[in-house]
Amino acid sequence: MLQPIGDRVIVKVKDEEEEKVGGIVLASNAKEKPQEGEVVAVGEGARAVNGEIIPMSVAKGEKVFFEKYSGTNINYEGEKYLVLHEKDILAVVK
Repeated sequence: MLQPIGDRVIVKVKDEEEEKVGGIVLASNAKEKPQEGEVVAVGEGARAVNGEIIPMSVAKGEKVFFEKYSGTNINYEGEKYLVLHEKDILAVVK
């Protein structure tokens, strides 16, 4: 399994739903980029100036919303993931 480093989070992005406008299916490049997913792994946290580790505020299994154009897309063992910094997470769904 992937293990993020530092203050990074790995998210399994929610699948894009087929979008229709007036009965016409939109091309994939015309669809909105998903901004929701499930956290599958978290790093140990950011390192403060004094060397202490600042713990992460999100945990594995939580559903989150993140900034639209943040992170890096990766493929691992046939699955698509997004690796992003904790600061790019906007909200946790409770």
